[in-house]
Amino acid sequence: MHDTLKPQLLAWRRDFHRYPEQGFLEIRTASLIAAELARLGYRLRLGREVMDETALMGKPDAATTAAHATWAREHGADPAFLDALKDGYTAVVADWDSGRPGPTTVLRVDMDALPIHESDAPDHYPQQHGFRSQNPGSMHACGHDGHSAIGLAVATLIAENRAALRGKIRLIFQPAEEGVRGGKSLVATGVVDDADYFIALHLGLGVPQRHFVAGAAGFLASSKLDVAFHGVAAHAGGAPQSGKNALLAAASATLNLHAIPRHSAGASRINVGELHAGSGRNIIADHAALKLETRGANAIVNDYLEAEARRIITGAAQMYGVRAEIRLAGQAIDCRPSPALAAQLAQLAEASPYFDHVQTEDARALGSEDATWYMQRVQERGGEATYCLIGSDLAAGHHHERFDINEASLFAATDLLYRAVQHLNRSQP
Repeated sequence: MHDTLKPQLLAWRRDFHRYPEQGFLEIRTASLIAAELARLGYRLRLGREVMDETALMGKPDAATTAAHATWAREHGADPAFLDALKDGYTAVVADWDSGRPGPTTVLRVDMDALPIHESDAPDHYPQQHGFRSQNPGSMHACGHDGHSAIGLAVATLIAENRAALRGKIRLIFQPAEEGVRGGKSLVATGVVDDADYFIALHLGLGVPQRHFVAGAAGFLASSKLDVAFHGVAAHAGGAPQSGKNALLAAASATLNLHAIPRHSAGASRINVGELHAGSGRNIIADHAALKLETRGANAIVNDYLEAEARRIITGAAQMYGVRAEIRLAGQAIDCRPSPALAAQLAQLAEASPYFDHVQTEDARALGSEDATWYMQRVQERGGEATYCLIGSDLAAGHHHERFDINEASLFAATDLLYRAVQHLNRSQP
């Protein structure tokens, strides 16, 4: 990438970091991205046009979305795109058609932030340089601000070098990766059905600065469940026999969820991350809520964990005479990178001045990612897909209040992705 783009790349990243937006609320972010892509000449599809409502998971309610749309408008959202995004369908898909026969290459980046209050410590780099979060309770603590900026930088290079490319290039700016909630809805509308190549990426994830992993193979299948227990309130001293205790049902379920036996088909994980219940010390709790997740090395393991979790939750509800509602709030699958595409990207990284160490595949457990939905669809239809890791020094771990990236990794990622586009869509095969 040329040096003149670097200041703009940093400016984009810092702006997105300063105004973080959580999943399906990326209204300001998506509007500014759409405005820049339109200026560059891309054909855009927004919101409901590329998101299947029936495949959405964990979307905020209408009141929350409307309130945030007002916040976005007050904090610089581009008014030209607000109507298409204000209802929380915030995906942006941009196509560049060279007009010359060639492959279709799809690049996917994510846009969403996390429900974390960012550190205001004097030595926190975003605080020092004036781009700490201005949206209290929300923070880019995983690097998606960088991913969005990288997507715009690559889009700029494609537009500037259009004569050197053939085929079609598509950029997907995806909402709600956190909680693996957004990807499946885009896949369901066919956004990668014509893809010959699909590439997604992430900064950091334990990979050191100037290191590159061409194919991350360690993502776990996962299900995210939200559970509501509905009981009957009663006076805890005067008439305890009249109550149905939702708190005890939730507590019993929690203990037994963590006791699910492991599965011999691969690694497994389960965690109840939130439990909220009751309204007073002298009241039999008539409501309780759990948020939990299951993860497995493959679909067999995760499906087993999810089925056992549902059985335990239902059983706990029956034991205490309450009612349980279980809602799927997010889901991802396991998927392996295509070896041939990963090998090509590894070769390109070897030639890049931004990397000293290149690895073709890494199978370490990496949590879960809904890019796996795109990868599976592309591979099922005969294309190739991979997920890359761009090394970055981090100020603190992912999902931490002091998280920050080494911004030099933005240049490395942009260089790598544009090299990939040049290689896969070069005008002279």
